Amino acid sequence: MNAAHPSEHTSFRTLGALDRWIDDAQNGLVTVFGRPPAERPNPGDAEPDVVLDEAGRRHAAGLMRINHVGEVCAQALYFGQAAVARDPDTRAHLLEAAQEETDHLAWCADRLEELDSRPSLLNPLWYAGSHAIGVLAGLRGDGWNLGFVVETERQVEAHLEDHLETLPAEDLRSRAILKVMKEDEARHADNAEAAGARLLPRPVAGVMTLASKVMKAVAYRI
Repeated sequence: MNAAHPSEHTSFRTLGALDRWIDDAQNGLVTVFGRPPAERPNPGDAEPDVVLDEAGRRHAAGLMRINHVGEVCAQALYFGQAAVARDPDTRAHLLEAAQEETDHLAWCADRLEELDSRPSLLNPLWYAGSHAIGVLAGLRGDGWNLGFVVETERQVEAHLEDHLETLPAEDLRSRAILKVMKEDEARHADNAEAAGARLLPRPVAGVMTLASKVMKAVAYRI
């Protein structure tokens, strides 16, 4: 049997990498400028759409805009990590989590529309920054990849708990969405830990917390 020419192997690997980056770019465009559909039913649909007073509506919309931005960032982080993941199992884990985040993205977009509001105008910026962080994390290795998943999901889980406490009590549709999201985020973190996530250094986790606070303060209004 004749051995394959080295250039043939190189072409195959390059094509695979190119396909991966094309998929990554397409995912980014759809996330930021499109309306990716959810695979699961919206949990809020089972709840009555109560008319909120103006202050309550604005507050609920601000919180749901933050959550929508959080899902844009999660998509960017996971797609960036998956683009450079070395292990196929790690890549599959990241893309599976990203699909559930797509559900969250769609649900938050639906609720913002119901609240006569809109997503953040800075979504392209949020996506680009998070994607860069994802790529850098992925280049450090799969253990760091998964470590970023754990830290990201734990922080998101915490702010969802805060939002559940501060949402208008009568906003049952937003509340139902956030409860399912919180359960999903906790499961993503648990799965990443079980898959061998590395504990991030405290300074890195601190920077992520600070960046999250800035994002939430800005996205609430813009």
